[in-house]
Amino acid sequence: MILDGTRTESIDAAVRTLRAGGIVAMPTETVYGLAADAENPDAVAAIYAAKGRPSDHPLILHVADADAVTAFAQEVPAFARALMDAFWPGPLTLILPRRAGVAAAAAAGQPSVGLRCPAHPVAQALLRAAAAQGIRALAAPSANRFGRISPTRAEHVVADLGERVLVLDGGPCAVGIESTIVDATRGAPVLLRPGQIDREALAAAAGMPILDPDEVQAGATPKASGTLAAHYAPRAPVRLMSARELQTALELLGADAARAGVAVYARSALPNLATPLARRMPDDAGAAAQQLFDTLRGFDDAGARLIWVELPPDTPAWEGVRDRLRRAAAAATGG
Repeated sequence: MILDGTRTESIDAAVRTLRAGGIVAMPTETVYGLAADAENPDAVAAIYAAKGRPSDHPLILHVADADAVTAFAQEVPAFARALMDAFWPGPLTLILPRRAGVAAAAAAGQPSVGLRCPAHPVAQALLRAAAAQGIRALAAPSANRFGRISPTRAEHVVADLGERVLVLDGGPCAVGIESTIVDATRGAPVLLRPGQIDREALAAAAGMPILDPDEVQAGATPKASGTLAAHYAPRAPVRLMSARELQTALELLGADAARAGVAVYARSALPNLATPLARRMPDDAGAAAQQLFDTLRGFDDAGARLIWVELPPDTPAWEGVRDRLRRAAAAATGG
C-alpha cells in the first residue's frame, strides 16, 4: 500500500505500524529503506524475513539527529564527530562501537553498529514522529529482496515486496545509490562502501586520510550492509566492458543484438547500435548514480537477457557507481 509520505496522516499511520512491531518502507535521499523499530527484536526479524536477508548481516540504524547517537554508540571518535558535522543529515553511515545491551538484533550481534541520519524530509518526519512515541531509531536496509537492485521509487518497493507493505512515497531518490559507509572503530576512518560522498571530501572533513580495509591491521573488518562481492543484481546478467570492448562486442553481434536481448548502458557514442534497449549514461557521476538502479530495473522490465555496461572512469567521483556495477556483474559470475 503506497501512501503520500508528505501527508501528516500517512506519517501517523506509519508510526502506528512501527509501534505495533510492523515494517514500513520509507524514502531516503539514497534509496528506499525497509524500516522497523531498531530495539524491537521481533520487528527486526520481520525485516530479515521480508527481504530474505541472512540474519548475520547487520542493519543500519537511522536516527533523526546526531544527539541520538549516544543512545547506541559507546564512543564517538573525534574524526567521526567531524564527519557527522560535515555530512549529517546526509548519505553517510558511520560504524561505531555499540553500546552494550542495545539493538543487538539489528547489529546482528556485532560489537559495532552502523548509524545514519538521512536528509530526506519524509524520512526526517517519520524519525521525529517515531521518536516522539519512544522509538529511538529505525533499522532500515534497502526495501528489496536481498541481493537484488535497490529501490529508488515507491513502485519499486511494491514490485519487490508486494502490496501488503506500507510504503511512504517521497518521490524518486535524489542520490540513487546507498550511503557511503565509514568504519570508525579502529582509530582511523576506513572506507567500507563508497557512495556519493567521495574519499577526498571525507578526508577533508575528517582531517586525516581515508584508509581501505586492507590498510588497517588492528581488528577485523566489521560486517556492513552492501559489501558482499555480489550484490545489487538485476535478473539479467551484467557484463562490464571498456568503450572499445563494448563497441567490438556490438559489432560482432550486429543485427543479432536485438534478437539476443542485449541492453546497453554507455557513456560513449556507439554508432550503428542495433538494439532498441540502449540508454546513454550521463557524463556526470552524480546524475549517473541517481539513475543507475532505475535504469537496470528498466532493462529487466523490458525483457533484457544481457546487460552490457561501459565501465565508468576510475576517479573518486565515480567510485560509488563503479562499486555498484562491479557487484552487480559479480552476481552473474557467482562472485
